[in-house]
Amino acid sequence: MLTVLCLVLCAPALVSAGEPHLMGPEQRAAPRLRGPHVKDQLDHAATTDPGPYQPTWASLDARPLPAWYDAAKVGVFIHWGVFSVPAIDGGWFWQYWRGNHDPYHVRFMKRNFRPGFTYQEFAPRLTAQLWKPQQWADLLQRSGARYVVLTAKHHEGFTLWPSPTAWSWNALDVGPHRDLVGELAAAVRNRTDLRFGLYHSLYEWYNPLYLSDRANNRSDFVTRKTMPELFDLVHKYQPEVIWSDGDWNDSPEYWRSREFLAWLYNSSPVRDTVVTNDRWGRGTVCHHGGYLTCSDKYNPGVLQTRKWENAFTLDLQAWGFDRRSGARDYMTIERLLATLVQTVSCGGNVLINVGPTADGTIAPIMEERLTQLGQWLAINGEAIYESRPWRLQNDTLAAGVWYTQRAGTLYASLLRWPADGRLHLGVVRRLGGVDCRLLGFGPVQCEGSTVALPPLQKVGSEWAWVLELGPVANQEPSGAGQKRGDGWVES
Repeated sequence: MLTVLCLVLCAPALVSAGEPHLMGPEQRAAPRLRGPHVKDQLDHAATTDPGPYQPTWASLDARPLPAWYDAAKVGVFIHWGVFSVPAIDGGWFWQYWRGNHDPYHVRFMKRNFRPGFTYQEFAPRLTAQLWKPQQWADLLQRSGARYVVLTAKHHEGFTLWPSPTAWSWNALDVGPHRDLVGELAAAVRNRTDLRFGLYHSLYEWYNPLYLSDRANNRSDFVTRKTMPELFDLVHKYQPEVIWSDGDWNDSPEYWRSREFLAWLYNSSPVRDTVVTNDRWGRGTVCHHGGYLTCSDKYNPGVLQTRKWENAFTLDLQAWGFDRRSGARDYMTIERLLATLVQTVSCGGNVLINVGPTADGTIAPIMEERLTQLGQWLAINGEAIYESRPWRLQNDTLAAGVWYTQRAGTLYASLLRWPADGRLHLGVVRRLGGVDCRLLGFGPVQCEGSTVALPPLQKVGSEWAWVLELGPVANQEPSGAGQKRGDGWVES
């Protein structure tokens, strides 16, 4: 009976299309279900938890964001899963093919796979046979990132760790037969100074229990599948970022998000350092949570009143590895640095996505971009890490100049090198007497609002350039701004 029950709870079968659940070759005994235990913990958080945070948005949103996150500024996102096998349209391939019956995806399957082929049959081909987590960790360190977020489970429901509630639909039972989450966590912590985080999708497109919940107004999927997974991830791997997603169809009450967050902030082993995003149920995005993501590739271009993150992907079209992408489909290093500078100047972090292949390699063009990013940050990182927005975010006269400040020093990041070598700034007027410095070169001459730049070939930075303009106290904006609720001034 328990085996039958687990198959109902854990299998991500596409019920309407009759796709069978693919069993792992080890045929492990069915795990003990943890639903009742998790439900007790959620109920405790809702009623009697003595911690400082209550399961209300007013209380949870008031929690100070751990300082490390704002200081870090740069993170790397890794989208990896069964969807890396077909390698078309990332994590949404299954939905486009069997849910939307998109003609392109249907045609692709007919041309390349036998009739009756199911999505579950892709899983053994997620081999990770060339994967070396130590190499990934070394690349992350070279990139200059300060945190990494791995997709522990995407909307397909396949888990990259041996989840007790994803029996034979996890990376230990089928495919690589490895704990991918655990191995990467260990490599990152042993070889880098990055914080380790995890992405987790609350819902699963075709899990029978989730579909039953929606049809019958129940919450069995939450208490027996989703929440046990989150508790398991926190206890096993102690992630310092929990990047939630797949929430939008259902309310926070259904997901019991507030109760989970209260437990996470009050009682979990990462309660003092963990950060969370804003995707915890219909209506929460861009309103509630630890920091705001608002939408994929969110980059408002103006200062925000709350901490936010710009999650974007190096492949301009896909979050996972896409076999169709060529060099033109990837961000140039110039575009990557422009996105970084603009985001940080407006108070955000960047989370830069890469999509590994099914065998566990990262495409050379993605590796090159991350390495170039690290080279740039090695020269110019003092204008990025631990910085804060200045009174104005970008210059009113010189296009492509964005400001940050750190420890009382003003920085101007240039995305374009002036043809005559002279930079005329519109928002600072009192550069005379200030020691100006071009990072990667040295002192440069400043007078009034003009900076005389050296020959470009003598500068260490190749793509974007940073000027240190001296103490913030010596700078005056050229016009009045509008005072915002967070104390900054915006033009």
